[in-house]
Amino acid sequence: KQRNPLLRVVVIDPRVTDTCELADLYLGLKPGSDARLFTGLLAWMAARNKLDRVYLEAHTQGFEEALAAAREQEAGVEAIAADCDLDAERLETFFYWFASHLHVVTLFSQGVNQSSSGTDKGNAIINCHLAGGKIGLPGAGPFSITGQPNAMGGREVGGLANQLAAHMDYDTPGARDRVTRFWTTAGLVPCLPEGPGHKAVALFEAIERGEVQALWIMATNPAVSLPRTDRVRAALAKCPLVIVSDCMANVDLLAYADIVLPASSWSEKDGTVTNSERRISRQRGILPPPGEARHDWWALCEVAKRLGFGEAFGYTHPSEIFDEHARLSGFENGEGPDERRRLFDISGLAGLDRAAYDALEPIQWPVNAAAPHGTARLFTDGRFATPDGLARMVAVRSRPPTQALDAERPLRLNTGRIRDQWHTMTRTARSPRLMNHRAEPFIEVAPEDAAALGVEEQGLACLQGVGGRYVGRVRVSRGQRRGEVFVPMHWNGYFSGSALSGALIEAHVDPVSGQPESKHGAVALAPLAVEWEATLLVADDLGVAESRWCDRSRYWARIPLGAAQRWQLAGGEPASANGRIESARGEMAHGEMESASPEWLSWLEATLPVPPTLWCTDPASGRLRAAGVDEAGRLRWWFMSGPPRELPNLAWLAERFGEAASGESMAAEHRRRLLAGCDDGAANQGPVVCSCHQVGQRAILGAIREGDDSVEALGARLACGTQCGSCIPELKSLIEEEKAHALAEPIEDPAVA
Repeated sequence: KQRNPLLRVVVIDPRVTDTCELADLYLGLKPGSDARLFTGLLAWMAARNKLDRVYLEAHTQGFEEALAAAREQEAGVEAIAADCDLDAERLETFFYWFASHLHVVTLFSQGVNQSSSGTDKGNAIINCHLAGGKIGLPGAGPFSITGQPNAMGGREVGGLANQLAAHMDYDTPGARDRVTRFWTTAGLVPCLPEGPGHKAVALFEAIERGEVQALWIMATNPAVSLPRTDRVRAALAKCPLVIVSDCMANVDLLAYADIVLPASSWSEKDGTVTNSERRISRQRGILPPPGEARHDWWALCEVAKRLGFGEAFGYTHPSEIFDEHARLSGFENGEGPDERRRLFDISGLAGLDRAAYDALEPIQWPVNAAAPHGTARLFTDGRFATPDGLARMVAVRSRPPTQALDAERPLRLNTGRIRDQWHTMTRTARSPRLMNHRAEPFIEVAPEDAAALGVEEQGLACLQGVGGRYVGRVRVSRGQRRGEVFVPMHWNGYFSGSALSGALIEAHVDPVSGQPESKHGAVALAPLAVEWEATLLVADDLGVAESRWCDRSRYWARIPLGAAQRWQLAGGEPASANGRIESARGEMAHGEMESASPEWLSWLEATLPVPPTLWCTDPASGRLRAAGVDEAGRLRWWFMSGPPRELPNLAWLAERFGEAASGESMAAEHRRRLLAGCDDGAANQGPVVCSCHQVGQRAILGAIREGDDSVEALGARLACGTQCGSCIPELKSLIEEEKAHALAEPIEDPAVA
C-alpha cells in the first residue's frame, strides 16, 4: 500500500484487528453472514449491469442458478445490510469498489472456512469473481490463505482423509484405479482403501463408537484444537492404542499415548514445502534431530517394514519420495481422448538425482514438458480444472450458524489467533519474548457487555460453553461487537488450567469439508469469584510439584521467563500450610483479595523446598512480597500477593534467575532490592508491545506524550517497530488513542483561572 497509494483495502471482520490499520473501508459484519454478503454482491452486480457477460458465457456454467439462489433473499442494499448488521452506505461502497475494478483479490482464511457452511461461503466469493471476470489476471482472484506454511503441500501428497496423492480423490472417477496402476507398474501390490476415511471430527466420533481401535497422531494436537475437547479427550482415553509423534515433551496428547515417538521439529526437517501460491521450496534442516528424534517419513517407513510392506517403503532419503511423488503427478495425466490434464503436475521434476534435488530452487507448479520452468499464473486462458474446462458456479443460499444462542448461553463466541503464538503453543509459548505480549489467556469483550455483566479490565472472568469452561483475563475492547466475545485458540493444559477454546465449541461441521464451526460458539460470561491473586516465580531447576498450587487455585497460568517459570494464581480462599483452605480474616470485602501475610508465609514454607529468606508485608492490605535465596546466595523463588497489574518489571528478576542458573551468587546490591523486584524502583513497563526489542507499553506511551507521535519517531527513540514490523499496527493504535485522549482533556483558560 505504501508503494501504491491508489490501492484500496477493505477489511471484512467482526472484530477490529491490527489489519484494520491499513484499511480504507472496514465492514464489521455479523458473524456467520459472510455468504449473505457475497450472494448480495452477486445480485447487486447483476442489477447494475456490472457482470462480465462475455466471460460468463465463454468460461462458466451454472450462472443463472447461482444468481437465482442469490435473489431468493431480498437483494436491496438496505436488506443485505440489515442481515449483515452493516451500515448500508458503507456496504454499497464496497459493492461499488468490487464491481468497478477488474483487479480485485479476495483474501480469506479460517474466518470463512471454520463454519458449518464454509464451502458455501467460499463458493459465494468465487461466484463473484467469476461473474466479474476477475480471475486469472495479475492482482485478481479469490485467494485462500492457509493456516500453515505447508498446508498446500500436505494436500498435494494426499494428507486429508478423503484424498489420494497428487490431488486425486475418491470422488473423481478412475482416480483410485489410476493410483493402483501406478504402484502396480512399479512392481508393487497396492491395497488402497476402497473409500475415504474419517475426517477429524468424525474420526473421534468413530473412536467413541468403538469403530477405530488404533490411532497414530502426527504434527497435530487434537486434544486442544478440536471442538468439544471433553469428548475428544474421552475418546483418546477409550482408544485401545494411541501413538503420538511429537517434538515436545509437554503436550496434552502425551497423557493419552500408549506409544510416544520423538519427532524432528521444523528446524530439523529435510524435504520440500508448498505455499499458497503453489510454490515448492526445498527445505534443509538447520540442525540434526536431537537424541532419539527421527523424521516422520523415516518412522512411517520403519513401521511399514515391520507390518510386511518393506518393499514399498524402502526409501533412504526424501529425494526418493519426492521423485515418486513427481512421477505419480504425471502418470496418465490427460492421456485419455476426452480427459483434461490434472493441474497438479510436477512430472518435470521427476528423475532428479540427490544433487539436483538438494539444489532445487523455488518453483510454482505445474512443472512439466509444457512448462519446464513452472507456471506463475493459472486460468489465464479461462480454462478450468473440469472435464469441459468450464468453471462451475454454485448456487449458494445463506444460512446462519448451526449453534444457536439461547437464554443460558446468550453471547456469540469467536476464536482465533494472536500475533506472537502459533496453533496450540506447544513450542512458541516456551519463548519468554513471545509470551511477553499476551502472557495469559484472555477474553475480549465490548465495553457495554463488560459493564452489563460486571466484568472489569484485567479482571478474571469465566466463559461457560457446551463442553466446559474457559477462564481468562478480561480485555475490554471497542473493536469487539456487542453481544460477542473473542478468545485465543492457543492455550493448552500445560500453560493454563481452564483455557481450552475447543471446550466452548460444539462439534458442528461443514457437510462437504468437515471443517468444524469454530467461529460460532454460544457462551455465557461472568466474573470469576476469587478472594486473592498472587504471582509466584520459581527457578526451573527447583524441582517443585506444581500441582501443589494448581490444584488449589481457581485460576492459574504458566509463563516462561527464561531460567524461571512465572505462575499467576487466583483462588477463593487462602491456602494454609497444612493444605486445608481457610480464611484468617473471616468475611472479606470484594476489594480485599489478599490473604493475611502469615498464612502466605506458612504456605510458601510448606510448598517450596527453599524457605522464605526475605519478606515484607503491608499491614493495611495484608499483602506480602517474599523471596527464597539458598545457602549459595542464588535466587530460587520470588512471590507477590496481589493482582498482576502491581508487578514490577519482571525483566530484572529474570536476570537474577538467569544468574542463579549459571551458579552465580546474588550481588549484595541486588539482594537489597530483591523484594522491590527492580534495581531502581521503576514501575512495571506494562505488556510488551515490541517482542523483538522488548519494549513495553508504558515506555511507548511515555514517549508519545513527550512528542514522539509517529511510528518513525518511536522507532528512533525506542527501536520498537524497526525489526519484524509486526508491532507497527499496535504502535499506530497507541498513538491514535493518546491523541484522542489529549483532545478530550479540558483546556484550562488562564483568564478564567
